[in-house]
Amino acid sequence: MVRPSYRELLHTGELQRRVERALGLLKDCRICPRSCGVDRLGSEKGFCRTGRYARVASFGPHFGEEAPLVGTHGSGTIFMSSCNLMCTFCQNHEISHANEGAEVDALELASIMLDLTERGCHNINFVTPTHVVPQILEAVLVAARQGLDVPLVYNTGGYDDASTLRLLDGVFDIYMPDFKFWDEGPAAAFCRAPDYREKACEAIREMHSQVGDLEIDERGLAVRGLLLRHLVMPEGLAGTSRVMEFIATQISRDTYVNVMDQYHPCYRARTDRLIGRRITASEYMEALEAAMRAGIHRLDPHSRFAFIT
Repeated sequence: MVRPSYRELLHTGELQRRVERALGLLKDCRICPRSCGVDRLGSEKGFCRTGRYARVASFGPHFGEEAPLVGTHGSGTIFMSSCNLMCTFCQNHEISHANEGAEVDALELASIMLDLTERGCHNINFVTPTHVVPQILEAVLVAARQGLDVPLVYNTGGYDDASTLRLLDGVFDIYMPDFKFWDEGPAAAFCRAPDYREKACEAIREMHSQVGDLEIDERGLAVRGLLLRHLVMPEGLAGTSRVMEFIATQISRDTYVNVMDQYHPCYRARTDRLIGRRITASEYMEALEAAMRAGIHRLDPHSRFAFIT
């Protein structure tokens, strides 16, 4: 079995140095593209409403992720509270918008990680980690010193800063970003992030440069690489064809892609005239055809055979 990359960084002392550099970024926070500039080491909070310590909403073995992450014992999923996107259609708005969860320090977060591995989880899967990269690194250092030895998954909305991601090179073996929107208008309207495409493209390029295409072992489990998610939206608002063209031409045609069909109006989307409905079967099939037309051939099985009533 291939050992996670962070084990080597631990032994050379580089993981400790990464933690120190990352925590220093909280002083004048530029962790994500929001670049709030607040002192999170003090009492200030920016867009993500998170200070010195991360908050955890829930954790446990999760079997609803992509098959290469789940295996027989599940993905060890840790849902981080809050978010740096705050999508109006978020299915987990109690966590992202309402910030439900409990504050944890590095020792407590490390303990959660170790507990999940003791329960047999194949990996540790941080959901919405972007705004708490320093805190996660700090906890990984603690957990690695206590024997943590499974791959780490960076499960993100895609609105990440490439320079912050470089601090994770050799720490995370698996990246799982969303690519939510291609066009500026929908990204601004639904995520207050008109520069979403620019930042997502930069971030995904950086992720792929670190870990490459998804590698799956003899057990069918992901050990390293990029998995990409794309949620099909009503009225073609996600810009699916352009997203798939970008992946195929600027990342890799061998990218493992989950074209997701499960959009349904949640939170503020319920009353939105544009996104206040589920997608249709034809909209989903058009999205799959766009992916295949672009040359994407590693489509998640749930994407290829999904059926919408």
